[in-house]
Amino acid sequence: MTALSALKVLVVEDEALVSMLVEDMLTDLGCTIVGPAAEIEEALKLATTADIDAALLDVNLGGRPIFPVADALKARGVPFAFASGYGEAGLTEDHKGATVLQKPFREADLRRVLESLVGQTA
Repeated sequence: MTALSALKVLVVEDEALVSMLVEDMLTDLGCTIVGPAAEIEEALKLATTADIDAALLDVNLGGRPIFPVADALKARGVPFAFASGYGEAGLTEDHKGATVLQKPFREADLRRVLESLVGQTA
């Protein structure tokens, strides 16, 4: 758990209840929440300017695909995971193989994914 303490995580989620649940889980893990962003434009701004260590991206944000935000994070070298009820099937061909956190998920699942993301950058 110490690996996640003070980790700055961008949360991009348009469902308020899901966002609050994810924020609670991240807080329990000792992470600092950036955002949350519920719209693509806000998410893109944070993805390109905010001081973040990792990001959790809802694949579908208000009916719009999240992939431009993922691409912006990738360009900055910021690790991210997609959160999706469709698993990898919800990803475009360009994003196949990316880390996917299957919805619904538990805190232990979130911890495992974040630890793997942080491990990728170490």
